Amino acid sequence: MGNLWFFEDVNLFKVLCPHKFKAYKSNHDFDAYKKKDYIYFEADAANKVYLIEKGKVKIGYYSENGDEVVKAILTRGELFGEKAILGESVRDEFAQSLDNNTSICPIGVQTMHDLMRDNQTFSFKIYKFIGFKFKKLERRLQLLLFKDAKTRLVEFLNELCTEYGYDCEQTGDHVIKHPYTQKDIASLIGTSRPTLNILLQELKSENYLDFNRKEIRIFKNAS
Repeated sequence: MGNLWFFEDVNLFKVLCPHKFKAYKSNHDFDAYKKKDYIYFEADAANKVYLIEKGKVKIGYYSENGDEVVKAILTRGELFGEKAILGESVRDEFAQSLDNNTSICPIGVQTMHDLMRDNQTFSFKIYKFIGFKFKKLERRLQLLLFKDAKTRLVEFLNELCTEYGYDCEQTGDHVIKHPYTQKDIASLIGTSRPTLNILLQELKSENYLDFNRKEIRIFKNAS
């Protein structure tokens, strides 16, 4: 649902990045970023939205204490910076590349508004996508406020399973190949990295899951 690459059989990449076509050709191209490069910082002017062609992008902000808070890790086909469409003039978050070969298509807000004005179906898809992202952030906030850390982790893993998981045919286990580091997961569920490791080890000892750096396996009989 979060992936815009092929959204209801419409290739939005072709719609949003028409640099191969005559329309908007002069101001559309891919931007390349290395690992740790920032696409934008907090307080930067918000005059573009971005579509990821390849690579990974971290969206986050810094707390009053200077701690980094990760809101999302985005991958191929996903849109970010979309609050500029809604009239945000200054960024309230940062966007940072997590890969050495991240490729992004920037779209000017005016171009976006033109596309949305000329195509009601496209406009509806974009607003639906933005609404979905806000609901997801709201759910995460509710988790942070009302659930203990272990429950937050289990519910986050269920969300990961929906987005990145597949069933292992041999065993029936759910295998999640995801783009997050342990530091990212800890930040997303509002706990420390050492606490996260303890919780993962607990779930492992309870035969709920097994994990390594690249994947998490939730066992078929896990309840």
